Amino acid sequence: MKRNLVSFFLLLVITPILFAGDPGGSKKKTKPPKNIILMIGDGMGTAQVYAGLTATHDKLNIARCPISGFVKTFSADNYITDSGAGSTAFATGHKTNNGYISVSPAGDKLPTILEIAEKHGLATGLVATSSITHATPAGFIAHTSNRGNMEDIALDFLKTDIDVFIGGGYNDFALRKDSLNLIDSLRTHGYFVARDLKDVDLPLVTRLGALLAAGQMPRMAAGRGNMLPDATEMALKILKRNKKGFFIMIEGSQIDWGGHDNNLDYIVEEMVDFDKAVGKALDFAGKNGETLVIVTADHETGGLAITGGDMQKGTVTGSFVYKDHTGVMVPLFAYGPGAEKFSGIMDNTDVNKKCMALFGF
Repeated sequence: MKRNLVSFFLLLVITPILFAGDPGGSKKKTKPPKNIILMIGDGMGTAQVYAGLTATHDKLNIARCPISGFVKTFSADNYITDSGAGSTAFATGHKTNNGYISVSPAGDKLPTILEIAEKHGLATGLVATSSITHATPAGFIAHTSNRGNMEDIALDFLKTDIDVFIGGGYNDFALRKDSLNLIDSLRTHGYFVARDLKDVDLPLVTRLGALLAAGQMPRMAAGRGNMLPDATEMALKILKRNKKGFFIMIEGSQIDWGGHDNNLDYIVEEMVDFDKAVGKALDFAGKNGETLVIVTADHETGGLAITGGDMQKGTVTGSFVYKDHTGVMVPLFAYGPGAEKFSGIMDNTDVNKKCMALFGF
């Protein structure tokens, strides 16, 4: 009898502890994000991340993300994806052929998460250190079987209600073969068209098209400055005005270009710049509490191997096996509500599907 009383007493004490904060023993449901910031480091593999981590003396903002995973990158027609097919997978949840932009291998138009977000009343944006008509940003707003048709891609911007886009590519809107002046068209649609972020009077601007270079943006070493972190901060200030939420894709485009050049200094400077933008996004998400930040890549470029370095000095050495994209899995990091959905190994199309599910689309 005494033994039974002791057992009963222990059960009374232990049971509330086991189920404390979890009534009924069921898992507590996490509130889904109102906003999603998808950040793509083009060409960013784990070696590129570690090179950036070394250069910043082990203080990369990406390391603030508590959840990590890996992404498979192959396209519909090739084991090695290009940025067009990679962007399409993130934007639409479907694989397509290399060189295609948000159309199926058969050429059918695939709706993007940016377009769907607009239909649900959310604000949307795109930011890139390439031209805004380049493959990765184009994948979220345009539809073509030729990623090189940048003037056609520029036309697609006027078929959407995107709130903010910042990058290069002014000539694709202004100096076109068909003589159309899309700059005037953008203004007619309510956009403030800027050639420099310093010209933007933020409280007065509701829709922003910032075309900061004639073609591609210059690399950091050629004087681009803090364009990417500044553009990230500016875009978030505009998009957060929408009470329903927002979706934005932000690309560190030129990590990829450093990989194509087999230039480790180029990669490191672009990786650190991209990470500063990640820091802006994480700071926003930390204060906001309703924002999911996803940081990943469309593919790795160059086959970079880290061969030496010094974390205290911030120096790193490496070698390359290739001048083009490789087929290795790329890392993914996540922060904020819904981040736990992005751990483990996933397909690039799964990133879209998880975001769509979290938005409830």
